[in-house]
Amino acid sequence: MRVIRVLFGFALACLAAAATLVLFVYTPAELASLPSGMGADRATEAGLFALVVTPHVAAFAALPALIGVFIAERRSISSLGYYAILGIAIAALGFLMQHVTETPGQTTILHNYALTAFLTAGLAGGLIYWLFSGRYVTGRAGPSREPERSSKLVSAAASH
Repeated sequence: MRVIRVLFGFALACLAAAATLVLFVYTPAELASLPSGMGADRATEAGLFALVVTPHVAAFAALPALIGVFIAERRSISSLGYYAILGIAIAALGFLMQHVTETPGQTTILHNYALTAFLTAGLAGGLIYWLFSGRYVTGRAGPSREPERSSKLVSAAASH
């Protein structure tokens, strides 16, 4: 059940991050200012673009997210802040990787708008992951009850 919860949360987080990135291309103000016939077409185009971007987000984020989720599951971390920071960190890593792989002479991604888009997408992904999966982290089976039993045995033996 835990694996399904994690995969479901990851899929929704990737979709949310992709949709957020697309909203930096097709801004809500732009979509709202279009005539009604064009607005619906542009919104459909933006939605399809988000679906196309989602697998790219998932492919990049899979390894760092797996590490972050593994840590959270092992340590029973279910706080919103952890997943928000994890999402932002993964997005910052993605932004840096995008910059490092640029070829000389190519238009660079290094500007505030792109950085803001990446970090906001990471935050959205982290928040959505927490909402659908991260807040339900319960950790391992629980602490062993053995120390409690042995302390009762010691108490019982001392009283005899």
